[in-house]
Amino acid sequence: MHGSSLENMKRFRDKYLHDKGTVLDIGSQDINGTYKHLFKGWNYKGLDVCPGSNVDIVVKDAYHWTEVESSSYDVVISGQAFEHIEFPWLTINEVARVLKAGGLCCIIAPSSGPIHYAPEGKDCWRFLPDGLAALAVWAKLEVLESYIGWESIKNAEDDQWKDAVLICRLRPYTPGIVGI
Repeated sequence: MHGSSLENMKRFRDKYLHDKGTVLDIGSQDINGTYKHLFKGWNYKGLDVCPGSNVDIVVKDAYHWTEVESSSYDVVISGQAFEHIEFPWLTINEVARVLKAGGLCCIIAPSSGPIHYAPEGKDCWRFLPDGLAALAVWAKLEVLESYIGWESIKNAEDDQWKDAVLICRLRPYTPGIVGI
């Protein structure tokens, strides 16, 4: 976990999260740090495809999380995981499924940087703001922000990743409204 990623997640928390609740961290395994300390007082659960430190839920199928109930989380976060996911459009559908109505999501993924393999041995993507926003739209999530966190890049180590950040939400259900 690099410094700019932590800064971007803290920015999301401070700007959008005013009440504590449930948070699901996708790709949560502690390889070089986690976001867990940013969510002290929250009901925080880590989800990953393999067991490890900071993993509470191990899913058998990366694209169909039968272990997680629909509409069960107020917030879903993910950092430095989406670049390792072969089919991120399937993952974002699961994110939308497990979010409660009005729930928020923050995804942070590199827009550049060297190849780096996750424990399962894949490095598939680099994301730009429009690409992350397109994933959200695909899953019928409302895009609140999508950007590259240039202002949070403070040193050469962080500069190589140029984190792309997506903040979106599952719109609350409104009876009679089509296309939500």
